[in-house]
Amino acid sequence: MKIVIYSSYLFLILSMAGATILEKFRGSQYAASAVYGSWWFILLWALLVVASIAFIWHTHRPRRSLSFYLLHASMVMILCGALLTHFTAQRGMVHLRIHEETTQFLTPHGAHGPEVHALPFSLRLDTFRVTYHAGTSSPADYESVLTLTDPSGSLQASVSMNHILSHRSVRFYQSSYDDDALGSTLSVSTDPYGIPLTYLGYGVLFFSLLFLLVDPRGSYRRLLRHPQLRKGMLIVVFLMAAGSSMATPPTLPKEQARRFCQLDVLYGGRICPLQTFALDFTKKLTGHRTYKGLTAEQVLCGWMLWGEEWSNEPVIRIKSGTIRHRLGWPAQVTLNSLFRGQPSGYMESYALRPFVEAYYQGETDKLHREVLKIDERVMLLLELRHGRSLKIFPQTLEGSTTWYAPTDRLANDLPETDRLYMRNVFSLLLQEAQQQNWAQFDSIVTKMQHYQQLHAGQSLPSPLRQRAERMYNSFPFATVLFMFNLTLGLLLLGFTIYRLSQSSPTRSEKTARQVHRAALLMLTASFLGLTLALALRWTASGNVPLSNGYETMLSMAWFIMLFAFVAQRRFPIMLTFGLLLSGFFLLVSHISQMDPQISHLMPVLNSPLLSLHVSVIMMAYALLSFTFVCAIVALAVRGMGMVRRKKGSNPQGPEATLAETSLQLLSQLFLYPALSLLGIGIFVGAIWANVSWGTYWSWDPKETWALISFMVYAIAAHPTVVRFLRRPMAYHLFMLAAFLTLLMTYFGVNYFLGGMHSYA
Repeated sequence: MKIVIYSSYLFLILSMAGATILEKFRGSQYAASAVYGSWWFILLWALLVVASIAFIWHTHRPRRSLSFYLLHASMVMILCGALLTHFTAQRGMVHLRIHEETTQFLTPHGAHGPEVHALPFSLRLDTFRVTYHAGTSSPADYESVLTLTDPSGSLQASVSMNHILSHRSVRFYQSSYDDDALGSTLSVSTDPYGIPLTYLGYGVLFFSLLFLLVDPRGSYRRLLRHPQLRKGMLIVVFLMAAGSSMATPPTLPKEQARRFCQLDVLYGGRICPLQTFALDFTKKLTGHRTYKGLTAEQVLCGWMLWGEEWSNEPVIRIKSGTIRHRLGWPAQVTLNSLFRGQPSGYMESYALRPFVEAYYQGETDKLHREVLKIDERVMLLLELRHGRSLKIFPQTLEGSTTWYAPTDRLANDLPETDRLYMRNVFSLLLQEAQQQNWAQFDSIVTKMQHYQQLHAGQSLPSPLRQRAERMYNSFPFATVLFMFNLTLGLLLLGFTIYRLSQSSPTRSEKTARQVHRAALLMLTASFLGLTLALALRWTASGNVPLSNGYETMLSMAWFIMLFAFVAQRRFPIMLTFGLLLSGFFLLVSHISQMDPQISHLMPVLNSPLLSLHVSVIMMAYALLSFTFVCAIVALAVRGMGMVRRKKGSNPQGPEATLAETSLQLLSQLFLYPALSLLGIGIFVGAIWANVSWGTYWSWDPKETWALISFMVYAIAAHPTVVRFLRRPMAYHLFMLAAFLTLLMTYFGVNYFLGGMHSYA
């Protein structure tokens, strides 16, 4: 029976992993038909369920806890619900123009094209509305107002993003809309049997995962009663663990640039301080927050007022060594050099033009992708030089606010005085700047601020949000904290490994306590700094800072430091783990290609279920990261013990064995709550998906790899079945391998398989 369980479990994991790679090269439809919807894939799940039930019945029935039975029963219910959904549910689309009526919807599953299915009522689109964030063109929500008519009468109802319409077992979800906003496309779902059973399984799963941590007969409570914990052995073992001159181009003085960049601008689909645009502009061009000692505000103002002079500055970063070698370019080039000495904007002379055209004709290898990144920086400069980036002039007419750049085509009904002001104010600024008449320059900027307040309507952020964003921009939190945490964490890790490999680890306890107090103080300072950064970002954006990869890396570091801070009283080694891991995640946020730009959420992402889903998943990942560090430390201690035995200074090495066992126990203390959080997070995400677009499981790469991670880590929670995991070093090696699935879930899916989720 074990052989059947092992083989089916392993084949399922390998099949799902292979299907995600197959999907990248052959497409979603092929992966769905060849793997996820195939008879053999369903049979593998059925075989695993039957074999597991038989194994539990014959070997564990008298001895297992209630939480054990509830957890496994919930999995069976979820799989049975998924099977019912697979065979009985129908999903399709219905497209309606305003005042159009239909009694049908289409499904794409037919062999000869879409199939037509009848609705149990008629459906008419009365109106369709798109609401925008104030003063921007970023949609906040889409809403269709419908009339449903059946023999019992008529009903008017609406459906919008994250607000479904359910009538007579048919659910409607807002999907998309026509370009002219006079038509709407709705997703249709009928699943009267699968969803109730699946949701019942989710409910039992959530209860059992939480009950697993408190069940007196459960594995986790038995772990907490382990003799090493009761005798304080872990505390004894881990106590020691605590323990150049270059000419600058013309620009404004720092104070004038700062004052100018306090103006608001429409950027990234939202209204924000011009300072934010300046920072993103400078970092995208140069890779740094400053250039030749000039602030980001000074760089932006220099390009804005002295574009010709700045076009000869080598500000465009060429990161790719391949491109530098192929084209003979230095690490930084000027804008003019890319146009072979011709005026910027003459595309016939553009050095990158052949590569960009080849990219859009299908040559998407690494070289052409890197060229496209450089092209984005060039286009950013050209947009600014032509004035199209600086949408700083608001106009509110009939309750609708539009933000204009000085070179935009203006609405016909704008007052002539406003037209002249928008066209000429930058000339006035340049004139005063050239004469270094800074008092008059500041006066013009003050008048521009008054102009914005007078004409922006309700689109300006509140003063609190503006102050929070300027404060957030003023300090590179992620950069400073990653250097601080990672450096200190590496030093403490080296100290930990050295102490654990000593033949008498209890000596020098006074030094260890002093190191512990110093590390705790530093962790506290770092945690408070990151808390301030996240609070400022939350205030500035109005969204929980979990909406993109950059923010989730910051939040992951915060959760790790929080766990380390809470756990360090009992396990001082958590200070080392917390600083090291949080430093790693802050480093990733600093050097990766994630976009630090604050922006409005897509309407489908504006859901409290999403925030809960991501928060719980992040906490699970943080705890699982600790199991990885436990494994790394155990391997390092084993390696140093082997070196010492070869030198004859520690022939027996019992301390190393004790450290490995203690680290295994500590790792398991993290594993069980991490699995509970990961399971809850995955299936809260499934509920969110069902509420948002009508399917609780789509087998997209992100959710598939999350399930793979859950299944792989669940193996480590079954030492009575998988007996080799009882050996400490085998357990640690397994946890190292398991962490690879976590890396694939978070980074591999995003950067290799192509997106956060199928909607991204």
